Amino acid sequence: MQIADGIHYIGVNDHDIDLFEGQFVVPDGMAYNSYAIVDQKIAVMDSVDQHFGQEWIQNLETALDGREPDYLIVQHMEPDHSANVSLFMERYPQATVVASVGAFNMMANYFGTKYEGRNMVIKEGSTLSLGTHELSFVAAPLVHWPEVMFTYDATAKVLFSADAFGKFGALDVEQDWDCEARRYYFGIVGKFGKNVQAVLKKVAPLDIQTICPLHGPVLSGDLTHYLSQYDTWSSYGVETPGVVIAYTSVYGHTRQTVEELAAALSKKGAQRVVVTDLARDDQAEALEDAFRHSVLVLATTTYNGGFFPTMHEFVSRLVDHNFQRRTVAFVQNGSWMPAAAKGMRALLEQCAGIDFAQNVVTVKGSLDDESRAQIDALADELVAKI
Repeated sequence: MQIADGIHYIGVNDHDIDLFEGQFVVPDGMAYNSYAIVDQKIAVMDSVDQHFGQEWIQNLETALDGREPDYLIVQHMEPDHSANVSLFMERYPQATVVASVGAFNMMANYFGTKYEGRNMVIKEGSTLSLGTHELSFVAAPLVHWPEVMFTYDATAKVLFSADAFGKFGALDVEQDWDCEARRYYFGIVGKFGKNVQAVLKKVAPLDIQTICPLHGPVLSGDLTHYLSQYDTWSSYGVETPGVVIAYTSVYGHTRQTVEELAAALSKKGAQRVVVTDLARDDQAEALEDAFRHSVLVLATTTYNGGFFPTMHEFVSRLVDHNFQRRTVAFVQNGSWMPAAAKGMRALLEQCAGIDFAQNVVTVKGSLDDESRAQIDALADELVAKI
């Protein structure tokens, strides 16, 4: 597949994978993207996952039609993109590997060598001419590993963006970009919003007509939507006004409370209310929803003097992923000494800019008139904040 004049797609689709990075459910597989820039000199942009090395080499050789590559540019050393660096360097002994200092240090860890004598160290502002295609490099530390570099082809006006702008899903499956790009972003890159903002500012002056990420589709045409989404996500802005209720329930009483709260919110004017059962639904999607919307309600039971383990895992994910700038409310259940809200709040106080709702719904076993009145008061408060 030709991306632009002289730029070919040589990546692969993976439909054998069930969990990406050992944690993210990917029912539609994954794409590991790689590109070949064919000019007077030939540069290959990254490799692919270890299981697809031979398929990748075959794709490369088909694109090159008898020629051999001069450079392998390694933008990111995560193994789903770098696993076949050693295969490439063995197969093409005249080739040079191009990467940052940090990437070469990681190559020593993974492959036992920095390819001394066959390496080119690049940094912010470095350039590489292939003939017609003029490449420059943009440091993108912690987007989402420290060694990451972007590559800009000024001739084709193409930005090779490493993991940025990527998404879950193989390329032979039709999917909405926003949903799986959002889940990918907040699950993998989202903690590093400050770093994403910094690199977005660096590339803003560039004339970019196409974005080539390492996962997901090549983005072309009007890029405004993709850039706007990344700006919102990385600045922790609210993408969609609404309420997310994430809950766990042991015997059904907390679930009933959540259902009544959701109904009250809708009745009082909340146009979007999302409810997720953390014990059964994908926590990565719940995390995505929490970052997407303006209000988060956490509803769970008191457990061993703290709160339910599945909820503890989710709140810990929020903290680990730099959750911030949201309204958070609590629903707690406890038959004799409700303590869940206190425990959840203590963890979330580590997060910046959290506005804790004044009203807390407390259920002592099952709903009664008092807890229903608390539901009504909390719904009023939250609708006013949306």
